[in-house]
Amino acid sequence: MKKLGFLNFGHWSDSPHSQVRSAADTLLQSIDLAVATEELGGDGAYFRVHHFARQLASPFPLLAAIGAKTERIEIGTGVIDMRYENPMYMAEDAGAADLISGGRLQLGISRGSPEQVVDGWRYFGYAPAEGEDHAAMARRHTEVFLEVLKGEGFAQPNPRPMFPNPPGLLRVEPHSPGLRERIWWGAASEATVRWTARMGMNLMSSTLVADETGEPFHVQQRRQIEAFREEWAAAGHDWEPRVSVSRSIMPITTDLDRAYFGGDANSRDQVGQIEPQLRAVFGRSYAAEPDVLVEQLAQDEALQLADTVLLTVPNQLGVDYNAHLLESLITQVAPGLGWR
Repeated sequence: MKKLGFLNFGHWSDSPHSQVRSAADTLLQSIDLAVATEELGGDGAYFRVHHFARQLASPFPLLAAIGAKTERIEIGTGVIDMRYENPMYMAEDAGAADLISGGRLQLGISRGSPEQVVDGWRYFGYAPAEGEDHAAMARRHTEVFLEVLKGEGFAQPNPRPMFPNPPGLLRVEPHSPGLRERIWWGAASEATVRWTARMGMNLMSSTLVADETGEPFHVQQRRQIEAFREEWAAAGHDWEPRVSVSRSIMPITTDLDRAYFGGDANSRDQVGQIEPQLRAVFGRSYAAEPDVLVEQLAQDEALQLADTVLLTVPNQLGVDYNAHLLESLITQVAPGLGWR
């Protein structure tokens, strides 16, 4: 059994071929797709965060709205760029969204990826401290965020407050118990997955990883998952972590599916340089009839180890079409793999 959900980047475009023409469209359709996913028996609605782009950016209003309109599915991010975040304010937003959803928030965070503007986090008021680079700044923000989520008091109360205070030091409110164990880190290298485990975060692995061995994408990703679990055991945490992987999986069950994705049937891994010091391998897309997909996905070594699979959706094709893709995956592919 695996949890199956979608990952939505939330692109919008005024192209005549797009059903998502504006920010309002992508936000409202994201809510509708989450509701449809719950009705179809899916398990999660996750959203990517990119700043200065015609994509989803501010996740917490969206997550809170979905939490209020659904009852069962997990809601989350994949991932929030911690270079841009005030960890105190983020803890308040995350606590509120988690309480609204009844404890269903699964928050994916990371040090971020190349963005639309140069050093965009500087426009948000953040800069690395002396001796830091931008990645170290993201990890510093993360360490503060994780500490605050524990719910322990740290702020000295005003002796003459406007409202009565509880005894002792004060904490950020609202606090949502249990949220600290539902934080995920988006990692791409073995060193980072090991750091993730030591920090006590769940592992979120996407459709690219650092090309560290030259092996196929799914093999390198599988090695990273194994390294994460090895490091987790050595760290001695007292709870079981989770691991998610993202995939582009397009079941072809109609002529329209074939028109959109038939050309992806022979997709292969690709290698690229996404940052000066990061050579990455990008995982292939899967597009085929359900019985062929079952055979192909059974050979994906990383998929076998993950407990959560996130389907990257072509959101500009609209809610109805993406709900159709999810239904095909849930009803015609997942049973053949033992995921349902």
